[in-house]
Amino acid sequence: MPKPTEIKLHQRSRVLELHFDDGFECNLTCEYLRVHSPSAEVQGHGPGQEVLQTGKEDVGIDQIIPSGNYAIKIAFDDGHDSGIFTWSYLHGLGTHYEHNWQVYLDKLKAAGHERKERPSGPKQ
Repeated sequence: MPKPTEIKLHQRSRVLELHFDDGFECNLTCEYLRVHSPSAEVQGHGPGQEVLQTGKEDVGIDQIIPSGNYAIKIAFDDGHDSGIFTWSYLHGLGTHYEHNWQVYLDKLKAAGHERKERPSGPKQ
């Protein structure tokens, strides 16, 4: 499983830059990370129990806390801090960004939510 060789938070642009030992690199916005948090609060406790996250366009990251040698815990500035982002999960978020982001936008639209437009997306 690929592991990060570099994790850099860009506060101003609200982007987490990740470099993995398999050569994969990506930039994930704080919004994207927040709405895809692996926490039960976001994912639910089983299939179909996901909770759509809205209004997270301006969310930032207050703190990144190592969790063993397999993950990080991200404390967002909206108070959410219960997600443990494993290396595998982060790699997958970067690898499947386009699909994941479109699914999220489709769910917002279907629920009748409008998203404030901000530039977002990973640089790969």
